[in-house]
Amino acid sequence: MKKIFTYGFFSLCISLSLVGLAKLPDKFVNKKLNIVKKAPKDWKLGVALYTFNGFSFPDQLAKADSAGLHFIEGYTFGKAGAALKDSAVMNLSKSGVRQLKQMIQTKGLKMESIYLVGGKTIDRWKKEFDIAKELQVNYVTAEPPVHLWDGVDSLAGIYKIKVAIHNHWKGTSVYWTPDSLLIAMKNHPNFYACPDLGHYPKSGINPVDALKKLQGRIIAIHLKDIAEYNNPKLKDVPIGTGVVNFTEVFAELKRQGFQGNINIERDTQEKPSNLPSVIRSVQYYREQIRQLN
Repeated sequence: MKKIFTYGFFSLCISLSLVGLAKLPDKFVNKKLNIVKKAPKDWKLGVALYTFNGFSFPDQLAKADSAGLHFIEGYTFGKAGAALKDSAVMNLSKSGVRQLKQMIQTKGLKMESIYLVGGKTIDRWKKEFDIAKELQVNYVTAEPPVHLWDGVDSLAGIYKIKVAIHNHWKGTSVYWTPDSLLIAMKNHPNFYACPDLGHYPKSGINPVDALKKLQGRIIAIHLKDIAEYNNPKLKDVPIGTGVVNFTEVFAELKRQGFQGNINIERDTQEKPSNLPSVIRSVQYYREQIRQLN
């Protein structure tokens, strides 16, 4: 996603905090996950609807369905469709959100998560949590600002919806390194991790190393690839064609006993759409899982 977050002061706070960070308390690490477990036949593979961000919500659902996927991740800054005057999802009334919910059910899809933009005030976050609750998601993906960590964590507890913190790259987000995410999760029991595998290399971070650091707190993955390390200007490439070693990624998730959602996501907008790329990604993923099992 291209949503850019305030970096300056908050990034400095994170950097200073990292100096004193040795490790999280044991309660944040499930030691049982060190045991190698049998990989599931399939994890919850889906697609982030942002992959089709050039289209409105109904068309995004149609493309997800055409890719043969059941699980989807929405996002609150997308267009809701002509029937809802192309309003941004975040601005819909309760009735409008219910219409989205009906569209999802009609397609036989399951929205297990939604990316929240949030904002600078807790009221803005509450409004988007209301949308998430109405859509009955299992968790929200987000990048809450540092000064609202306590407030967003509290909202998550009230709504009983987990927050899966997503990472952008260095210079755009305080979460560019898994170390900063570990700090965010400390004393915030409703915060978890949604590593974006294609964004870590932009900051020179091996995604497998990041997964190891976040062990026990990962509830979702954004499946993405990138052509090279340490080049934040690059856009993503189809998974399996870049530098991310997905064989190692899936082996590490298996080792950890991961049981969450894996959402294919493309930032690059191919013509006429990313649907062919997503279909190829599904095929690549399933071949990787067959080899893993």
